[in-house]
Amino acid sequence: MEVAGVKVESTHPGRSLWDLVERRADMSPGALLATDELGRRLTFAAYRDRCRTLAVELAARGVRGGDVVSWQMPTWLESLVLTGALDFLRTIQNPLLPQLRAREVGFIVSEVAASWYIHPGTWRGYDYSALGSRLVDDVVPSLGTIEIGRPHLPERDGEVVAPVATGRDERTDHWYFYTSGTTGVPKGVRHGHESVAAATSSMCAGMQIVADDHSVVAFPFTHIGGINWLMASLMTGCSLLVVESFAAPETMDLIAGEPVTLAGVTTAFHLAYLAEQRERGPDRPLLPRVRAYPGGAAPKPRTLQQDLVETVGGVGIISGFGLTEFPMITMNSIDDPASSRAISEGRPSPGVEVAIVGADGRECGPGEDGEICARGPHRMSGYVDASLDEAVFDADGFFHTGDLGHLDPDGFLVVTGRLKDVIVRKGENISAREVEELIFSHPDVADVAVVGLPDGERGELVCAAVTVVAGRSVDFDRIVSHLRDLEVMSQKFPERVVVVDELPRNDSGKIVKSELRDRLVDRGGTT
Repeated sequence: MEVAGVKVESTHPGRSLWDLVERRADMSPGALLATDELGRRLTFAAYRDRCRTLAVELAARGVRGGDVVSWQMPTWLESLVLTGALDFLRTIQNPLLPQLRAREVGFIVSEVAASWYIHPGTWRGYDYSALGSRLVDDVVPSLGTIEIGRPHLPERDGEVVAPVATGRDERTDHWYFYTSGTTGVPKGVRHGHESVAAATSSMCAGMQIVADDHSVVAFPFTHIGGINWLMASLMTGCSLLVVESFAAPETMDLIAGEPVTLAGVTTAFHLAYLAEQRERGPDRPLLPRVRAYPGGAAPKPRTLQQDLVETVGGVGIISGFGLTEFPMITMNSIDDPASSRAISEGRPSPGVEVAIVGADGRECGPGEDGEICARGPHRMSGYVDASLDEAVFDADGFFHTGDLGHLDPDGFLVVTGRLKDVIVRKGENISAREVEELIFSHPDVADVAVVGLPDGERGELVCAAVTVVAGRSVDFDRIVSHLRDLEVMSQKFPERVVVVDELPRNDSGKIVKSELRDRLVDRGGTT
């Protein structure tokens, strides 16, 4: 794998996404940008041309520079082309997760004052066109709606002269992303090109991405991580395998048939790769060319790193820590010690400062847990609802993440939980994250989430929901016995263990603990 000649280009942020599109098309016109499960292929030059052609179509419909465009599209090649076309037109883009419905979408298009709503028509049984009509009737009467179904990769018919784009100042917001809302109402996050590009550069550097790499993008492209991966391809020349739905039965065979070198992107995906390889056995490799597993957005069990290396291959998970508000605060590197990569989320990214702040406001020392705070070039401009800014920014410009962790003596960030992911039992604080790590180390546990359930005597009790490795079984007694063998204090033992078929996750792979908690309360947390 050649690295020479790539590193300088990989760190170039460009002035805009469209600037990156043109740079890469000039440098690598015939190289592959992306392929999909339908076998379609887009080179960098073809991508540029299709973006320009779609921009002409959108401009003919009335889309103009400076317009806020809300678009709710699946992980399709069409979505990548739409992103480029909208940036060429200098719109402000508001990508929406496909699982959002009328209540959430109505709130968002109203809050961002959207001029346009772009959708895929009917997808996975849901009529987005009808949703668009409801938005016009009930929320934003002036809203324009446009359908882009699949296939729709417009070809050039001769020389296309795209409209001159004006209206968006390159120094202002380019993006309105909305948080995935695992613990509350989604919040609108404002980003300029510079912050998203800086985060992407950190990701590329940590994983040492080069043009020979082929990365799986099988999560919602409308998440900020989707835009990061499109930018990573444009910065480095790497290619993307764009998959509409990771849950589809044929997904693993598709991945096995592609020259995948980077298999991400969250713990749920990594667990699925591991389970699939165990099912296939050593004679049927799932990822024969894999070199690393991009990670982030969800906690990773400590034993998963070595399990992947030994069973599937590669160097293991290269994870980072961040939020929609501040992506890639820290990032591991392939060159970091395996022992650090297994338990940490890496060191602060270039230009980023991390401070660990205790409940009393003082800065914590190495190994001492506190709230993770950060400032630097990746940080959002602010929330769409500016009244929310005061609660997360301090006087020194640090963003308060709401996550707990510490820096080890070598400067690696270890995330230990969330401020609100603490179970209070008989007045004692219990870290759900710590109990999850302990239970996951049981060889028969495939995945686990720990939540607090209301209890009249204790205030809250500890309930562990587990999924089980195929062909194995676990119950309450086995989990408690395992924790005793680990010589864990009994206060950390769960009062209840519930075996479930799957844990509720959003399309970004995060466990939705509020939904899990509601389910367990409804069923009484039965062991």
